[in-house]
Amino acid sequence: MRVLVVEDDPDLSRQLVTALQAAGYSVDAALDGEEGHFLGDSEPYDAAVLDLGLPKMDGITVLKQWRQDGRAMPVLILTARDRWNEKVAGFDAGADDYLAKPFHVEELLARLRALVRRAGGHASDQLECGPLVVDIRGAEASVHGKSVNLTAQEFRLLQYLMHHQGDVVSRTELTEHLYDQDFDRDSNIIEVFVGRLRRKLGISIIHTVRGLGYKLALPEDDAN
Repeated sequence: MRVLVVEDDPDLSRQLVTALQAAGYSVDAALDGEEGHFLGDSEPYDAAVLDLGLPKMDGITVLKQWRQDGRAMPVLILTARDRWNEKVAGFDAGADDYLAKPFHVEELLARLRALVRRAGGHASDQLECGPLVVDIRGAEASVHGKSVNLTAQEFRLLQYLMHHQGDVVSRTELTEHLYDQDFDRDSNIIEVFVGRLRRKLGISIIHTVRGLGYKLALPEDDAN
């Protein structure tokens, strides 16, 4: 999952980026509203953390323009604790949730998980597809109740496919949502990770759709 952080305080920005990366997200960061608007308008993100008090372009304007341009990723806004009017303006502009400063990073992570989960139509942090169970919060996967040892990148890939199970996901989409903007997008790393996942899971659940990408789903015989 890929997240954009738009926060002008360098120390807080670094703290958020570090915490999000440790939680398994791929993260891009912007220190002003103009750069944040550009990234959010030109790169695919699964969620954004947006401070409202930004230089060059304020957060409300950034959010309004994203929504006007059809950018539908969940947005968590950051506000000053006593600025209730900012919260109202943020929701009116298209925000999905807010967090007042100062805050605990653990709460921000929990709110982001909830936003991404709801955007994917899931009710809990535990995603299931037949014998495969993925615990988003614990970053764990199991098959038939047996834990599967995955690297961080393998888990990111599996998590994204689980959030979009039943859909065909292209290699380009996977690359764009799993890696930051500096990643070499001509790399064949996705094919490598898919091969590793198949071997580790040991079940036929990640299917290649020739010429289009991959689909995570049970075989038809198991689904009926």
